[in-house]
Amino acid sequence: MAKTVSFTKRSLISKANSTIVASTAIAAFVVVFTLFAAKSLTSQAAYQNRVISTKKKALTQLKSDLNARNSLVSSYQAFVGTSQNILGGNPTGTGDQDGDNAKIVLDALPSKYDFPALATSLEKIINQQGLSILGITGTDQELTQQSNQTSASPTPIAMPFQIQVSGSYQSIQNLVNAMEHSIRPFQIQTMELAGDQGSMTATISAQTYYQPEKSLQIKSEVVR
Repeated sequence: MAKTVSFTKRSLISKANSTIVASTAIAAFVVVFTLFAAKSLTSQAAYQNRVISTKKKALTQLKSDLNARNSLVSSYQAFVGTSQNILGGNPTGTGDQDGDNAKIVLDALPSKYDFPALATSLEKIINQQGLSILGITGTDQELTQQSNQTSASPTPIAMPFQIQVSGSYQSIQNLVNAMEHSIRPFQIQTMELAGDQGSMTATISAQTYYQPEKSLQIKSEVVR
């Protein structure tokens, strides 16, 4: 009987130990799982908070941009809707000083490189002064300027040219005045005169400008 009791006690103790080990393992697993789950939930909560914060900033910026757009539209409409343009001409006319203010601004500083159009403008100005055109020269850089069609921070780009005209001294002086008062900016760098007051030849080296269009960069942001 003593042996049977001893065997039964050992069995119960072994069973109890196994139960304790199993319970401890289960408890450890639950604790580890809970820790990992809590860490994952904490990380997800932090990520969601960053996403929400970024979305709020984007929404605030969008509202600000919409207000700026509405203000810009109103300002543009007022700018082009005047009864007289900034040159004193008719906004709907076709004369040299006519056209709405937006057209005048675009004529003053074009957004595209166009040397043939520049040559045409110079020819018109020269002819209006009664001068004979001996030459309009320059380097057509259309191919090299293709990369400057748009820019995030546009700045004026020079377009050098040279003209040679003949006529009276007064006509040449009128040409210089016309270039100085032109809608499009002209910067005279050098001028050589030859002849007398009645018949004179002028060689003018100058430059004008164009300014590439401003590009709007819309991008997406990855929240990490």
